[in-house]
Amino acid sequence: MNTFESGGNYSLSQLQALESEAIFIIREVVSELEHPALMFSGGKDSIVMLHLAAKAFAPARVPFPVLHIDTGHNFAEVLEVRDQLVAQLGVNLVVGSVQDAIDRGLVQEEPSGSRNRLQTRVLLDTADKYGFNALMGGARRDEEKARAKERIFSFRDDFGQWDPKNQRPELWNLFNTRIHIGESIRVFPISNWTELDIWSYIAQEGITVPSIYYAHQREVFERNGMLFGVHEVCQPRADEPTFVDTVRYRTVGDASLTAAVRSEATTAADIVAEVAATRITERGATRGDDQVSEAAMEDRKKEGYF
Repeated sequence: MNTFESGGNYSLSQLQALESEAIFIIREVVSELEHPALMFSGGKDSIVMLHLAAKAFAPARVPFPVLHIDTGHNFAEVLEVRDQLVAQLGVNLVVGSVQDAIDRGLVQEEPSGSRNRLQTRVLLDTADKYGFNALMGGARRDEEKARAKERIFSFRDDFGQWDPKNQRPELWNLFNTRIHIGESIRVFPISNWTELDIWSYIAQEGITVPSIYYAHQREVFERNGMLFGVHEVCQPRADEPTFVDTVRYRTVGDASLTAAVRSEATTAADIVAEVAATRITERGATRGDDQVSEAAMEDRKKEGYF
């Protein structure tokens, strides 16, 4: 007896619908644009993106390289998982180094020590060097106000810049991929996912993510109401005593400005329950760079930041 005759349910769950949409978008990029790449840092969103890309083209290999813009201010656990997954899937890893750009005098280190803003020049130069005209990333609309303004296919001019007031309509899942020489498109296949969706999917698929996403003991100090882990690029000031606490990271970016949160969540299922109860986004809770101003992210995106 077939499913129709037995009264089976043909509807998709929310995660199945999100997965299907993301895979469709990734395939659309490959079919329409000549030189795509996937932004891949080893964080949870980019890991989910790589997992989706592997599903999209299985049993063949992922047909494009992955690109990491490396600040040099990394968590070791994140780089370890990045390299593990790249080797496991046999994909080509391209690294754009902020430290190399500093050494060559292309960018100048900021007094604050943060290298987040320096990524923009390195990203644009690396994309130009390898001829990438479509960069896929794991940005989500629930993360931050500027990201909520983005289309799924986000046009960039020949300077790599984004104009939030000049975006292409996306009606009925029809995407305009036309670009001139020098122009490019940023693509966000998981735009419609939330942090809760990401962790639910990680739990469902059994996806490996860096261990610091789960609760662990770490030496930390408090700054601006956030808990920062002691790190070679993130040191406490004289008036900031350190202590050991049970924390986890909700996002893993530049170690000099990414904070942890107190947590007892040691499994993906625990995190799903924790995230379901929270009322502040991971960037708002843990990213020092987004607290510079209300428009901090939008300003960087206009310059060419991802």
